Amino acid sequence: MKMIRDVSTLWLCAVLACFASAADAQNVRAVRKQIEGSMLVTGRVTITREGTVGDWSIDRREDLPPAVLNVIDASAPGWRFEPILVDGKPAHGSARMSLRMVAERIDDERFRVSIRDGYFGREAVRMAQRVDDRPDAAAGEVPTDQVSSARMDAPRYPELALQAGVTGTVYLVVRVGPSGQVEQVVAEQVNLRVVGLEREMARMREMLGRSAMAAARRWQFRPPSSGEAADAPFWSVRVPVDYRIHGVGPPEEYGRWEVYVPGPRMPVPWQMESLEGIDIAPDTLIAGEVYQAGMALKLLGPLDGG
Repeated sequence: MKMIRDVSTLWLCAVLACFASAADAQNVRAVRKQIEGSMLVTGRVTITREGTVGDWSIDRREDLPPAVLNVIDASAPGWRFEPILVDGKPAHGSARMSLRMVAERIDDERFRVSIRDGYFGREAVRMAQRVDDRPDAAAGEVPTDQVSSARMDAPRYPELALQAGVTGTVYLVVRVGPSGQVEQVVAEQVNLRVVGLEREMARMREMLGRSAMAAARRWQFRPPSSGEAADAPFWSVRVPVDYRIHGVGPPEEYGRWEVYVPGPRMPVPWQMESLEGIDIAPDTLIAGEVYQAGMALKLLGPLDGG
């Protein structure tokens, strides 16, 4: 198997591996067109009773490129959400957000920065419910109205992937049963921070996916004990699993553009009714965290604020 080159350096200067045959070279050029330069930016939004944005903050603004800050600051005032309801009445709330920023090449010297996708956490509802009597609550406590992790051991790095220097992120969807055990798991998407022949990349996606799913089957979760989802027969949660090799390329740094090749998005074999009408882009989620399906706030309209 040909060695797959790590392309986790600045994506504007990414260099593709050279292959012997013309057919292989053409295959790699096709893969190169799939490469995305992106950045995950986190922060918080304050949502009014009407569902508009009252305020927003961006984590570690000093570490982000001005172009990224300008796009978010120009777009956030135009965001509109489905109102947060507490006891059937609209309420104020504050939600964590994560935004997938992308840079598209215009010409040899210019790039266009935009917000491709975003995730806005459902903890806004919990905070709205507690704002009157416990304003400082919910910051570090385990939520009782959502699935949370009890034990999540890290997966083993596949030996062949390790030898080839393959890094990437596996976006898992896990079905959690009433006792907190994992009933089913699927690798919804596998993004690679390497480039090579399509058949090699498919093999590496399968390898990382199998490793992550094997680990997930041994995980334990805490089912919700309160809230509207407490009596559900099962819960679906998303968990991104990151594969990085210490000493092979720099670690992910907040505010740094990364290169990756998105993998195909696979269907979830069981029905996720709670996701109806809310399509979450997996790569807006932070690796290692647990995201219960159907608990995100619903954005009404485009992320560019238009």
